[in-house]
Amino acid sequence: MASVTGTSACMTSVSFSFKQTTQQRRISSVNSVSLPINGKSFPSLRLRSAPTRFRVSCAAKPETVEKVCEIVKKQLALPADSTVTGESKFSALGADSLDTVEIVMGLEEAFGISVEEESAQSITTVQDAADLIDKLVQSKSA
Repeated sequence: MASVTGTSACMTSVSFSFKQTTQQRRISSVNSVSLPINGKSFPSLRLRSAPTRFRVSCAAKPETVEKVCEIVKKQLALPADSTVTGESKFSALGADSLDTVEIVMGLEEAFGISVEEESAQSITTVQDAADLIDKLVQSKSA
């Protein structure tokens, strides 16, 4: 009896084993595989592509994300009808490095925190900023 497992992410991986031989093989970067078992040929197994990116975030409070969105809109002088979400990248909103520094300064003032330069350089999205702010506010109150 054969068992076949397949996963797909950034790299496709398939492993299969046969009970009689206890052999295991691992194949990477494949889109389909055919397995002859006991001299019989079975149709190819096709692997479906999956999203290439999986993101886990700290999920800052919704009110923090909302306030950061408002500050970003104000600092970049974006129109009132423009959409800014947690996933919005500063660069996609038209911010250059000076704009990003001004955004961080605005966030420091609004939330009463101090962001270190190393942490500020890692901020690329609104969600990144909100997560960092929640972390700094929490550590400040502790």
